[in-house]
Amino acid sequence: MLEDEYQLDYFKENGFVRKQCPKCGKNFWTRNPETEFCGDPPCVTYSFIGNPVFKKEYDISSMREAYLSFFERHGHTRVKRYPVIARWRDDIYLTIASIADFQPFVTSGLVPPPANPLTISQPCIRLDDLDAVGRSGRHLTTFEMMAHHCFNSRKKEIYWKDRTLELCDSLLSELGLDLNAVTYKESPWAGGGNAGPSVEVMVAGLELATLVFMDLKQVKGGPIEIKGETYEKMDNYIVDTGYGLERFVWASKGSPTIYDAVFPKVVNELMDLAGIEHSIEDPEYANIFSQNARFAGMMDISGQANLLQLRKKVAGSIGTTVEKLQKIMVPVETVYAITDHSRCLAFMFGDGIIPSNVKAGYLARLVLRRTLRMMKELDLRIPLSEIIEVQIRNFPEYPEFRERLDTIHEIVALEEEKYADTIERGKKLVRKTALHFKEKKERIPLAELIQLYDTHGIPPEITREVAKEAGVDVELPDTFYSLVAKKHSRAEEEEQEKLPLDIPPTRKLYYEYPEQTEFEAKVLEVIDNKIILDRTLFYPEGGGQPADHGTLAVNDFVANVVDVQIVNGVIIHETDSDFGFKKGDTVKGRLDWERRLAHMRHHTATHIVNEAAKKVLGRHIWQTGAQKSTDRARLDITHYKRIADEEFKEIEMLANKEVMKNLPVDIKWMDRMEAEKLYGFVLYQGGVPPGKEIRILRVGDDVEACGGTHVSNTGLIGPIKLIKTERIQDGVERIEFSAGEAAVKRWEERDELLNKSAEALRVSPEQLPDTVNRFFEEWKDLKKENERLKAELAEARVKAMMSEAVGINGLRVLSKKIPHADVDELIKAATEFSKNDDVVALLASDSGGVKLVVAAGERAQKMGVNSGAIVREMSKLVGGGGGGKPGIAQGGGTDASKIEEALERGVEMVREKVG
Repeated sequence: MLEDEYQLDYFKENGFVRKQCPKCGKNFWTRNPETEFCGDPPCVTYSFIGNPVFKKEYDISSMREAYLSFFERHGHTRVKRYPVIARWRDDIYLTIASIADFQPFVTSGLVPPPANPLTISQPCIRLDDLDAVGRSGRHLTTFEMMAHHCFNSRKKEIYWKDRTLELCDSLLSELGLDLNAVTYKESPWAGGGNAGPSVEVMVAGLELATLVFMDLKQVKGGPIEIKGETYEKMDNYIVDTGYGLERFVWASKGSPTIYDAVFPKVVNELMDLAGIEHSIEDPEYANIFSQNARFAGMMDISGQANLLQLRKKVAGSIGTTVEKLQKIMVPVETVYAITDHSRCLAFMFGDGIIPSNVKAGYLARLVLRRTLRMMKELDLRIPLSEIIEVQIRNFPEYPEFRERLDTIHEIVALEEEKYADTIERGKKLVRKTALHFKEKKERIPLAELIQLYDTHGIPPEITREVAKEAGVDVELPDTFYSLVAKKHSRAEEEEQEKLPLDIPPTRKLYYEYPEQTEFEAKVLEVIDNKIILDRTLFYPEGGGQPADHGTLAVNDFVANVVDVQIVNGVIIHETDSDFGFKKGDTVKGRLDWERRLAHMRHHTATHIVNEAAKKVLGRHIWQTGAQKSTDRARLDITHYKRIADEEFKEIEMLANKEVMKNLPVDIKWMDRMEAEKLYGFVLYQGGVPPGKEIRILRVGDDVEACGGTHVSNTGLIGPIKLIKTERIQDGVERIEFSAGEAAVKRWEERDELLNKSAEALRVSPEQLPDTVNRFFEEWKDLKKENERLKAELAEARVKAMMSEAVGINGLRVLSKKIPHADVDELIKAATEFSKNDDVVALLASDSGGVKLVVAAGERAQKMGVNSGAIVREMSKLVGGGGGGKPGIAQGGGTDASKIEEALERGVEMVREKVG
C-alpha cells in the first residue's frame, strides 16, 4: 500500500505524528510524541484492565444505542441488522462483517445502498479464531460490529478519510476517552473481493475499531498487491468502518476479560454449576488471574501456535509456574468458551440455521459439538438448550428468537443424541485407524484427524484419547477447530463459462409472452449445431427447471431443439443437426408446449409446497434445492428431523387448498434494494440472482426471486400429489411430488396397484387392509408352526441318526448328508447333536448349492475340536467358504459332487485332532 494513502490533512492539522513501532515495525499515528509502541498486542499489554478508559460503564444495549444515536446526530440513517446467515450471498455462509451486508451488489455500484451514509450494529460470526475463544480474553465467535458506511462515487463524494477520522475522534471524546491515549495503526485491509488502506484504532492495548477506506477491487493481474492478491482502483469508493461493540463495553468496565464484561450473569452461573472457585478474594488467585488477563494479548492462538509455549510465556511474565497458571485458567477459560459458543448458537438457531453436514449447518454443528465436549470436560449436566435459552432471554432486542425457543430446544436435544451416537460408533473406527498407523509405526496425521471429523463427526480429542490407549500419537494442533471452520466457511468458487464471441444478450420472449408457442427470430451466430438468436421463446435450463424443447425451421429445413443454455445473458439453442442454418437467417421457432406447461405447473407447485412445508414444519424451513421435470418435481428443504406421516398429509392438503383458491400468480421486476426492504432475504430461497433489478414471484404467502416460467393462477396447476419424503443428508429433507396431469397419472397408477392387489386376494379394494392384515397374521402363525415342526423334525432326525455315529477316541462323530434340507434345518439338527458333550456333527445338504454345518459338544471342544476350522476346510472342497465359532459353524459352496469328499475330510480333521 502506498505510503501517501495515510498522509491525511486531519492528522497534520490536529498535531499527530507518524511513528514506527520498534517491535512490529508497523507505522502508526499519535497525538502523543512520547508514545513509543503501536498499541497493538503483543507489542504492548492491556492497560485498561482495572482502569476503564471511558467516563462511565456501559452494557451492550446502552453502548449500542450511544453509538447509533451519535451517528444519527451526525447525518447517518440507522439501518436494521441483517441475519447472521448471509442469505443474500452465494460465496460465504455467515455474515462476517457489516460490509458483508452490502457486498457484492452495493459495493460494486450496481445497486444503491439502503441509505447513504448509514449506521448499523451488525451481529457477525467468525470462526477462524475458534480455538482462541476463552483463552485470549478477547476473542468471540459472535460479536456486533457497530459501523458507519458511506458510499462515494467519482461524481459525488459524501465524505472520505478525514471526516471518518474526525467522527471517530469525536465519538471517543464524547465517551470520555483521553485522545492522547489513541494510536491509529496503518494496516492495509482486504476481504470479500475488495481492499483498501485502513487504520486500526488502538487504546490501552485494545483494538476498538478499524477504519477501512475501500477503493480497490480484486482483479487478476491488477497493479496493486495486498496479502498475495492483486487489485485495481474502483470507480466508487467506500468508507467501511467496524467498531467492536463488545470491546467498547469491555473498555468501559475494565473487567479482566471481555467475557466478564459482556456475559457476567451467564459466566457466574456456569462457574457455580461447574463448581469452579472463582476466588477473586484469594490474593494469590486474584493476582495470577488479573496478571494473566493483562498479558492475554500474547495468547495469539493462530497458525501453528503452541498453546503450552504461549502459556509458559505468560507464566514467565507474571512470575508463576505454567502448572499453577493452567490449573487456575483452564476451567475458567472453558466456561468463557461455553458462554460465548452458546450465544453464537442462539444467533445461529434464532436466524434459522439448521445443523447439518454442509454449508452454514456444518458450522453450527461444529460449534454445538465443541460446546458439548467442553461441557462434558467440566461435568456440566445442564442441557445446552437451557444455556442457549438464557442467552436468548438476555436479548430483549431480538424478540423473534424467543418465538423459536421450542424449535431450538428440539433441535439441540436431537443433536445431543446424534453426538452421543457418533462418539460411540466413532471409537470403534478410531481403534481400527490407530492400529493401521501403529503397524506403519507412524502417528495419526492432521489430515486423518480432519477426515475423521469431517466424514464421521469424530472430535479430535476422542481420536487422541482412543489412539493413546492403543499406544499411538496424533498430530493435533491447538488450532484444529479454527482450521476446520476456515476450510468450511466459504462456498467453492465455480468456473464461469464464457462465450468466445461478443454477442448482445438475447431478448427473453418467454417473459414477455409466457403463453405464446411460436416466434420468429434472426440468427446471430452458428457454432456447429448450436444456434444463437436475437430473441427466443425457449427457456434455458436454470433454477432447477429443465430447458424447453421444440423446433427451429428455416425455409424447408426443420431441426429439433434438444437443449437450451444461457451464458452471460446469451441463450444458446442446441439442435440435432448442424445443417441448414447460417448467420443472418430468419428462423421460425415452435415450442413443445406440453413439456413447457408441465414444467410451469411443477415450478409454481414447488413454491406452493415450500410455503405449505413452512406452515406445517416451522419457519426455519429453507429451500436448499429443487428440480422440476414433466412427470414430477422434488424440493429439498432444511429440517432437523424426518417428516412424519401426519405432517406429510397436512402439507399435501394445504398445497391443494392453495390450488383450489385459484390465486393469481403475480410476477414483476423490482429494484433489488426495494424488494429486500419489502420482503426480506426470504426472496433468495432459490438462489441469489444477479442484477440491479430482480424478478419477484408471489403466489399466496410465498414470495421469492425466481427466473422460471409459471402458470398465471394456481388453478391451472391442477392437483398436487405428494409422492414421498426422504432424508438426502443430515438436516435436509426431500419432498417429491407431481402436479397436474402427472398427479392424475400417479393416482391412476396407485389405483391400478390397489385393484390388482385386491383382485389377487379376491376381495374388494375397501376390504384389502383387513384382508392383508389377516393374511399377515396367518402367515406369522404358519411361520411359527413351521419353526416348531422343523425343531421336532431335527429332534427326530437326531434320535434316528445317532446310531450311525462313529466312535473316535471317546467321541461320537456323525457325518451325514441330508437331502433338500435348508440351512436352518441343518443348524437346528446340529444344535440338537451338540447338546451331547461327546458329539461332533458334520451335516451337509444339496439344497440350492451346498450347505455345510458343523457342531461340537463341550467335551469335544475341550479336546481341541474347532467347528469353524473344520467348516472352512470342508467349504474349500465344495468351491466356497465358511467359518464360525468352535461350538458351531456354517459354510457352503457350489460343487455338490464334492459333498461326500468334504464330509470325509471333516471326519479326518476330527481324527487328526483327537485320534
